[in-house]
Amino acid sequence: RSENILGYYVIVERIPKICRDSPNRMFLKDREVLLNLSMAYYRVSISAYNEAGQSPQAIYITPVSSATDLPGQIHIKHQGTNAVVTWTPEYYPKCFVVDWGTGKEDMHMKIVTTATGKFTLDNFQPYKLYKILVHASDVCQCEGFTVHEETFGVTQFYSVEGVPRTGPANVTILNITKHSAVVKWTEIPAEDCLGFLKGYKITYTDSLRKKSLAVTLNSSTTSYHLTGLKEKTVYHVQISGFTNAGDGPRTLSQPFSTPKYGTVESLFQLLLLQ
Repeated sequence: RSENILGYYVIVERIPKICRDSPNRMFLKDREVLLNLSMAYYRVSISAYNEAGQSPQAIYITPVSSATDLPGQIHIKHQGTNAVVTWTPEYYPKCFVVDWGTGKEDMHMKIVTTATGKFTLDNFQPYKLYKILVHASDVCQCEGFTVHEETFGVTQFYSVEGVPRTGPANVTILNITKHSAVVKWTEIPAEDCLGFLKGYKITYTDSLRKKSLAVTLNSSTTSYHLTGLKEKTVYHVQISGFTNAGDGPRTLSQPFSTPKYGTVESLFQLLLLQ
């Protein structure tokens, strides 16, 4: 029961856990604590205790910020399965702490003590999105990172980019008129892009294949207004995504028909028939 709680244990552990030191453990009376952490992943475990003992832990993993550049720019140069990472720091601490991996379950750490602002990482897999975080620290032992490190930069990269393995989903045709229609779709999930998605290509062809048109759109677009269509014509629409490596597969052909008359013309024809 909450009225019998004497306090709380809070344990802060840095991810990846390669340090042999004991984790940062705090004893609190309040249900609030202010943590001044870097932008690395951290595991925060909280449990309550009373005279009878300690409760099970509630675990929270701090998310990595979506920021891509703080505050200095990190440059990645690919050399096969290796990546040469360079940056220009605002100041030179005693060391830099580098985290890299595909996510919190797959993070690696490296301590760089040279002042050159350059190092090489290896064994990257193709078609996977990696995050690299560079932190500055004036304490270069593991036990000091939780308190002393400050994130210098964050960026993402692919060692080798591929083309998307799927096209966008849920392609629908809306607001069809004599000469126009709206195409909508759902963006390709990041894990299916296999590279940085640059945009989409829409191809639409009339049923006689006399006219085929293609439109290139940026990656943030999920709808497009087709214009200049012919009345009373069947069109087929396909959409694909593309990265720097090229185009992915097109979606299945999505047919639609433009009407012979517009709305006003249809009403007029209906009146004539009466």
